Amino acid sequence: MKIDNTFGIDAQCRELITYDSEQTLREALARIHSVHKGLPLLHIGSGSNLLFLSDYNGIVLKSCIKGIRLLEETTDSVLVEVGSGETCDDFIAEAIRRGWYGMENLSLIPGQIGAAAVQNIGAYGVEACDVIDKVQGISLTDGTTHTWKCAECKYGYRQSIFKEELWGKYAITRVTFRLSRHFVPKLQYGGLMKAIEQAGLSDSTLTAEELRQIIIGIRRAKLPDPAVQGNAGSFFKNPVVAQEKAEQLLSEYPDMPHYPAGEGWTKLAAGWLIEKAGWKGRSLGQAAVHDRQALVLVNKGGATGKDIQRLCEAVRKDVATQFGIELSPEVNLIDNWTIGQSDN
Repeated sequence: MKIDNTFGIDAQCRELITYDSEQTLREALARIHSVHKGLPLLHIGSGSNLLFLSDYNGIVLKSCIKGIRLLEETTDSVLVEVGSGETCDDFIAEAIRRGWYGMENLSLIPGQIGAAAVQNIGAYGVEACDVIDKVQGISLTDGTTHTWKCAECKYGYRQSIFKEELWGKYAITRVTFRLSRHFVPKLQYGGLMKAIEQAGLSDSTLTAEELRQIIIGIRRAKLPDPAVQGNAGSFFKNPVVAQEKAEQLLSEYPDMPHYPAGEGWTKLAAGWLIEKAGWKGRSLGQAAVHDRQALVLVNKGGATGKDIQRLCEAVRKDVATQFGIELSPEVNLIDNWTIGQSDN
């Protein structure tokens, strides 16, 4: 059975099981552990942060849990519980419609709500952890329920407890967000102010929906549509380096984009590094670096997961050689031996 993934890799699995409630997930797990004991088990959402390197010789679970439930409301904020199978961008649009704010900068990031909690998605100065209150999940081993407060999720840059010690152990079922009832735009990152001015808008009168549309326009202008050209969005993490290393590079490349990342640390733009290493728009067979955004690797048609991986390694090698920086993939690479959860 073909596995859903936005790279368009023709990867097959033993069985793909979808579930729309905690109860149906527990029933599926009971059957898996009874009938398919010993087979690898992989949990996915919409497959927008996965690269399959081969067929998956196991069972794939896919969340279809829907629902948006208002749990608590004050004059300043709301607590909203969202099913892990909801599309993240659809929820952001609905939140704005209802007057719940804080996630506008994450507009058009592909994937499901469960992925937002696992991956700690982020864009334009906002991360999912900024608005997550708690995360609920079910053990893939025994079907028990667990809840983690945000602080327990050990969030970092594209990182969480679900990608480390709890990798492959839980399926995220619901995420609770604390959103504001007052729109306060965050415009300090990624040229947002310039885009707002070019649209003839003012930061003093900007609405949440206007900001959302600005961000959607920026993303569509530089990122390929997975329905047209297979990709998983940003393939690499932006590297965080010691301040001394950043200063050394800036002396040689004064136009290098760089951002504060805590005391003594600087975040660099992986796309800029890849472009400077000469890879923007280049191909290895049917795998290519996108010609408008070097942070994105694409499937030009018929590429295998191994083809994308070879391109990834070639890019990493050249960036390391030229800049002395090791790039890390943001995308989860899945092989047939992998037992894990990638909730994106």
